[in-house]
Amino acid sequence: MKSTATNSASLAHTMEGKPMTFFQWRAIGLCFLINMLDGFDVMVMAFTAASVSAHWSLKGTQLGYLLSAGLVGMTVGSLFVAPWADRIGRRPLVLLCIVVAGGGMIASGYATTPTHLGLLRFVTGLGIGGILASSYVIAGEYASKRWCSLAISLQATGYALGATVGGFITVRIIAISGWESVFIYGGVATLATLPVLYAWLPESIDFYLSRRPEGALARVNALIRKMGMAPLQALPAETAGGKTGLRDSLAYLLSPSVRRATALIWVSFFLILFGFYFVMSWSPRLLVAAGLSNEQGITGGVLLNLGGIVGTSLIGLLAGRLALYKVHAIYLIATAVLMSALLSLAGNGGLTLVVAFFLGVFVNGCVAGVFAMTPMVYESGHRVTGLGWGIGMGRFGSILAPLAAGPLIDARWSPGQVYSLYATAFVLAAITVVLLHFAIKRRPAEGGREDSAFLGDRGRVPITTYGE
Repeated sequence: MKSTATNSASLAHTMEGKPMTFFQWRAIGLCFLINMLDGFDVMVMAFTAASVSAHWSLKGTQLGYLLSAGLVGMTVGSLFVAPWADRIGRRPLVLLCIVVAGGGMIASGYATTPTHLGLLRFVTGLGIGGILASSYVIAGEYASKRWCSLAISLQATGYALGATVGGFITVRIIAISGWESVFIYGGVATLATLPVLYAWLPESIDFYLSRRPEGALARVNALIRKMGMAPLQALPAETAGGKTGLRDSLAYLLSPSVRRATALIWVSFFLILFGFYFVMSWSPRLLVAAGLSNEQGITGGVLLNLGGIVGTSLIGLLAGRLALYKVHAIYLIATAVLMSALLSLAGNGGLTLVVAFFLGVFVNGCVAGVFAMTPMVYESGHRVTGLGWGIGMGRFGSILAPLAAGPLIDARWSPGQVYSLYATAFVLAAITVVLLHFAIKRRPAEGGREDSAFLGDRGRVPITTYGE
């Protein structure tokens, strides 16, 4: 078979038009597995909160610090650990962060004080924050044109599925062997994936093309052969800025060609994760305060995660037929409407739980959408840095959201009023998504090409993005 792929653009074009191979689906499946584990690791503190609080007789403020410790770690990991993937590679960083997250989980099971547990939750969060951006990027880069939007949104599905399954498992483990065992079992499960990931998780082809480590041509050819493609005779001409450090990547994010899009992405992440973590953290309690039983409140929390499994898959399917920004904006507005309606229906428990499920569908899809749209904006050499910093900005919102609701409730705001206030975050996020669409559409030609999937051409989150 003759070699026809002689540059990154033609390589990407060939890859986009080919049917998906088992190798590609396996890479996407491994990223799905990573996100399942992350979903459990992130939510494990919420699952064990009641037991931990009883064990150490914690006050609400102390428990709040423990709940935030992991999120703070994830913020630092997204901002300062994830960008290293653009320097050392996506694969080695994922493997390293799996070790950090798994080790932090196991050590958490042996914590002797609340402060000790909080520090270990921070360490676990560092690992998770470093993993998330790389797993989304790898999944998107190995998907074909037809399946890319679905492949990326499935990563959010894995996160929701891991949180849901983890919740059911946690109840049984605590009943049998106590809350400490939940952390230990979770850490062991995380570390158990290392041999599988080491054997089968591939490195990003775009990383090899942009960073060009020793033996890059042979490594690229080994990967593309597994996808049934002709090997390259030589690497494409190296572009300016192909090998960059963290400082260069950050300078790129704020460069004239992308800084407006970067600002809008950061605002979108902040608003969406601000609203998302409020919904996930406070819904069970506010449902009870609005008149539902404690059991119904817990059921509502489970339904939010179950809805997320549907919503994150659905947004990927819809994005294959409509422009991603349109689908995402619809999800954001629908979330705001459902939030405003949820607690007004609290007099009818069954109907409230149905609305909670659909709220889970849309609010989780909003998170999947912002993860999917971000890699489309940046060059491959800066893609993980761009996504990592977007997630990091969003983590500030996730930390603030649970803390901000407390004073409102103490000030005697009704549950419905609090929900309606937080719903405005999703309305504002919808506006930023539309503004991002116009910012990309109006980008000068020298800044890079317009992205078909985001701007309205049916298709995908592309392998090659602006400036390539």
